[in-house]
Amino acid sequence: MPFDFEHAVTAPFRMQPGLRKLAEGSVQFTPNHPASPHLREKLAVLCSQPEQALQIEPGFDALPALHAAMRQAAQEHPAALTLSSDGQLLAHALGWSVDDRGEVAALHPQAPQNIGQCLKALPASWRQAALFSLAIEEDLAIVDGRRASLPWLAVALPSHWDPRQKIGRHFAEVHAPVADNAVLVAAGEHLMKLVTGPQRWERFVWNVTRHPGLDAHPQRTPPTHWPADLDEAALSQHTWFRSERQTFIPLPERGQAVFTIRVAVRPLAQAVDTPARAQRLHDAIASMSPAALAYRQLTEARPGLLRWLAARAACADSASTP
Repeated sequence: MPFDFEHAVTAPFRMQPGLRKLAEGSVQFTPNHPASPHLREKLAVLCSQPEQALQIEPGFDALPALHAAMRQAAQEHPAALTLSSDGQLLAHALGWSVDDRGEVAALHPQAPQNIGQCLKALPASWRQAALFSLAIEEDLAIVDGRRASLPWLAVALPSHWDPRQKIGRHFAEVHAPVADNAVLVAAGEHLMKLVTGPQRWERFVWNVTRHPGLDAHPQRTPPTHWPADLDEAALSQHTWFRSERQTFIPLPERGQAVFTIRVAVRPLAQAVDTPARAQRLHDAIASMSPAALAYRQLTEARPGLLRWLAARAACADSASTP
């Protein structure tokens, strides 16, 4: 499912849970293919700095939740993924398999060797989860609803946060750095109960950024500043719309949920492809508090962004004028 622009971009801008029920039959996973930018960037992280993406609380058993997510992905995309009855994950599109003991095997002689080498270099306990992460565009986390915490993470493409600082933390601690977070934090306990119940949910988040990559880990992406002399036309060419679609796969019998995060990045001009969308984004950014602007690194950019978006929104008026 694509990012729902009209649902997610609203004014006045507020930090809030924004959950909505997942429509019946909606897919929650997007399979990677060998040329996928998600695969390329995830593989770079898992091969060179896996400890920055793969985190688990000591003693936590992630396998039941992970296998539930794998079964869901295999049901949605059987040509890309299979989870066998004996616990072997086969990533057909990538050419590799890993069983629940961590044994790695190529599915055919043409299987990309860099994927197999990356998996074999990881601890055996992480290999199956890593193959699953590489086989899909989504990053993954497990939510423990009883403790309102994140005991397990496989997040290679974070949006300016470090998974090592979130593992095992309470919901309120995880969201403490977020600007204007009072509504979000206050809803935390209720939110945990909702997402670990029987209903499936989704939510969307977004930002405007100068960083074009999917991987925005703070230690792997140097800070980018908005030049003071950048005019509106140049700004639009060097500005990106970063979005996330987040969904929850509940395991109510365990009080858990698998949290999926699909990041997408596209040029701002492509994201606001109609005057109506330009107006929506203009109004949302115009209504952000100083704290929200600072948190999203938009304080310097806002004047130029608003002028450019206003001009793009005005195209509707000029087009309708005789």
